[in-house]
Amino acid sequence: MPAPVIYYIRHGETAWNADGRLQGAQDTALNELGRRQAMRSGQILAGLLARDGRDKAQIPYLSSPLLRARTTMELMRGALNLQPEDYATDDRLREIGYGQWEGSTLAEMQAADPAFFAKRLADKWRVAPEGGETYEAVQRRMRDWYDSVRGDTVVVAHGGTARALMVSLGFETPESASDLPIAQGAVYVFGSGGLKKYS
Repeated sequence: MPAPVIYYIRHGETAWNADGRLQGAQDTALNELGRRQAMRSGQILAGLLARDGRDKAQIPYLSSPLLRARTTMELMRGALNLQPEDYATDDRLREIGYGQWEGSTLAEMQAADPAFFAKRLADKWRVAPEGGETYEAVQRRMRDWYDSVRGDTVVVAHGGTARALMVSLGFETPESASDLPIAQGAVYVFGSGGLKKYS
């Protein structure tokens, strides 16, 4: 069976994104730009699905359970003229947990504990803040999710889960993915031919 094609969308911008705050498991809402980005993703996705000969109403749609991802999914499906709420969620698609760092900016984290901040900076894939999750753990759950996928799928999730999936599928290394920007208002297509971004 050929590898499934994953049409991957990062949620739209939130106020915390705009402020540079780590969100992790926090349920933040989209801001106005984020809502526009979600609709733009729907327009891009419509073109890609048509190009690939896929019926937009028949392909499965899956979202992270977090509010910012679900709102993005619903706005995106609205842009596709589909029933906004007709999709499933999967907890494995939730964002990397940042534990006690959630709600903080990088500057605040560095000021609070410079030694630990430097330690994590040196090995972002394997070091987690207290109460948080490593990228290595997220990579394992994203691989578990991917291995459960039975066909081409549209996914709305997060920047951290995108990086973990890229590493899991061999498109990036932990070192190259750790600081890789994941765009909002874009569609990333993971397929047997590689990884491509459309914006």
